[in-house]
Amino acid sequence: MSTSQPERAVARTQVIMQSTLALAQESGYAKLSIEAVAARAGVGKHTIYRRWPSKGLLFLDSLLSLNEPVLDFPDTGDVLADLRQQTYAAVDLLANPPWGPLYQSLVGEAQHDPAVAAGLSERFIRPQTDRTVARLKSAQDQGQVAPDFDLDLVMAILSGPLYFRLLITQEPMTHDYVDRIFEALFAGLSPRG
Repeated sequence: MSTSQPERAVARTQVIMQSTLALAQESGYAKLSIEAVAARAGVGKHTIYRRWPSKGLLFLDSLLSLNEPVLDFPDTGDVLADLRQQTYAAVDLLANPPWGPLYQSLVGEAQHDPAVAAGLSERFIRPQTDRTVARLKSAQDQGQVAPDFDLDLVMAILSGPLYFRLLITQEPMTHDYVDRIFEALFAGLSPRG
């Protein structure tokens, strides 16, 4: 039984993306090249360039192809518990290989490549932000969050300390650190008497 052309294309795409991630883990994103990926995947450079116009976009697709859990929110009726559970999942994802180091590299590349920045925002950051804000809006509607609190600001306050540690200080991101963030945040987020 022969494999159809679309099936071969999908399989080839998977091999290319797996090769990209393996090489990035072995030698770092800075040393990653289309030539090296092509050699590892057993394809020509043109095969890669037909799908991805740049190394950064190839890396973006490759990283986002990993079958990592979606950082979704439960809705148990306790917004603090739900946010904490979701943030623990984010910390666990970003604090460990392969995601953490690869994501750091991707964010770095996004600073120099507007197409990577747009793709990362559209495909990962914006969906996560939208889920967070939707969960906060639900809590606000239920009276668990002050009605006048700026939910986009809450999102920035939640993500800022994580990105600060991930990208700037490279200090460990732990559940204890998350707990301290929430303790500080929820002092101002709770409805006033």
